[in-house]
Amino acid sequence: MKKARIEADSIGTMQVPEEAYYGVQSERAERNFKITGQRQNPLFTANLAMIKKAAAMVNCEAGLLNKEKAQAIEEACDEIIEGKFQSEFITDAVQGGAGTSANMNMNEVAANRANEILGGEKGKYDRVHPNDHVNMAQSTNDVIPTAGKMTVIVLEEKLSGELKRLETALYAKAMEFADVTKMGRTQLQDAVPMTLGDTFSAYAAMVKRCRTRLSMTCREMHVINLGGTAIGTGINASEYYEANIAGKLSSVFGRTLIQADDLFDATENLDGFSAVSGALKALGISLSKMCNDLRLLSSGPRCGLHEIELPAMQNGSSIMPGKVNPVIPEVVTQAAFLVAGHDTTITMAAEAGQMELNAFEPVVFYTLFESFGAMTGAVRTLIDNCITGIKANKAHCLELEESSVGIATALCPELGYVKSAEIAKKALKTGKTVRQIVLEEKLMDEKRLDVLLDSRHAALSVKRTA
Repeated sequence: MKKARIEADSIGTMQVPEEAYYGVQSERAERNFKITGQRQNPLFTANLAMIKKAAAMVNCEAGLLNKEKAQAIEEACDEIIEGKFQSEFITDAVQGGAGTSANMNMNEVAANRANEILGGEKGKYDRVHPNDHVNMAQSTNDVIPTAGKMTVIVLEEKLSGELKRLETALYAKAMEFADVTKMGRTQLQDAVPMTLGDTFSAYAAMVKRCRTRLSMTCREMHVINLGGTAIGTGINASEYYEANIAGKLSSVFGRTLIQADDLFDATENLDGFSAVSGALKALGISLSKMCNDLRLLSSGPRCGLHEIELPAMQNGSSIMPGKVNPVIPEVVTQAAFLVAGHDTTITMAAEAGQMELNAFEPVVFYTLFESFGAMTGAVRTLIDNCITGIKANKAHCLELEESSVGIATALCPELGYVKSAEIAKKALKTGKTVRQIVLEEKLMDEKRLDVLLDSRHAALSVKRTA
């Protein structure tokens, strides 16, 4: 049996492990909320500590927290930011109380460590108190959403870096495949000729657009409600604190944060998180569409399209020898499914708030952070284990294009739609190519036919885009 100490809160007394830096409220939450089995995101923990550090600095400047206590809190927070005491943050990522347990877990750990620094004992709180000192001028209701926004900002930066890499990789393939002619398809039927470079250039443009959309949406995350305390009134916070906390936190965080013009609105509404989730979902489904294309284009290798070859990453079957599956596009699509499901959760949570507070922020952050992580990992493996290693089956692409009846579309300006349709039907019926029929029926000379059926001029559009 581990030694324990007795701590009390407004509910009653409870045993806490003697060596724990967390306290009674954290212990109570750990017992109450055994939901996901996942603790809060370490980045979220670090951002909570940054808020506590900035608050201590501002309260000290305001003359409300003595310098000795403030410095001890700052030192404790610096250690937490560095990753120390991570095991002390024991509350489940999904919890009741709008995140009060997560906030108090931070307050207790920071307070106990600050007490140690000042020569005190854990659990005594006689020098530094979790509520009176670490949580001074704050409320769960402005601390938790601010930490959530800070976390989204950092996670978006990481994802954006991978998306830029993906754009570069796709544009490189667009240039590499600029002279590979192939058949375009609509509704999985032969359409008109294009180049494989056009295909990858379109993918790159899509990724760029999704990245830009996500970045623009995440700008809202820089607007915080810190200083509004419980519901936006700023109760228990000094005027100096309200005026300076956003600037101080910006300095600690290393990124500009702006206090919301309407703190009531910023405290009770989660539409900003919903918008970010929506942009993530749009990214996920767009990447999944691209991966569906890659799986189709590489299908076979003998009985499918097989216009491209994906890198072989692992055995594809426990029973079929030599089978290789498109495992990387498959996992990207699964990540997209996860993000879409999480978006539904976030939508419901954002809608479910009542009056001056939304109590469901914990599940919003749990799912949103996981969505960012899943997308970042999916994009990284897509680049490194798929896109950069794709090869084109140039001869096969050309063979499929020339045998297709879709190229009859190129004859319409010269022969008209009706005659071109007759040629296409005849090609299907006889097995002859469109080229053969046009020449046999002497509908135009071979030189002119070559010009109409040559799709390689499309490569110029790829070069201009790249």
